[in-house]
Amino acid sequence: VYNAAPAWGVTVGDALGVPDPVLSQHQHQHQGQTFSFLGIRVSSPLSLVVNGKRPPGSALAPPCLALSNPSAPL
Repeated sequence: VYNAAPAWGVTVGDALGVPDPVLSQHQHQHQGQTFSFLGIRVSSPLSLVVNGKRPPGSALAPPCLALSNPSAPL
């Protein structure tokens, strides 16, 4: 689950409700092999319903800012 906090997740056997899913077909080629799979995206892990309940706010990973400047001297 993208953007989920490391300490939160779902386990085998959980009932998962996915409101407004976006289904995407992925195809990737690597070393002469083609890999094809479906992916389901939701706007946030907080929009899921797990075992009849919404996840707590702590299920959302905190934002992380990453900066790079390739033209900066080393």
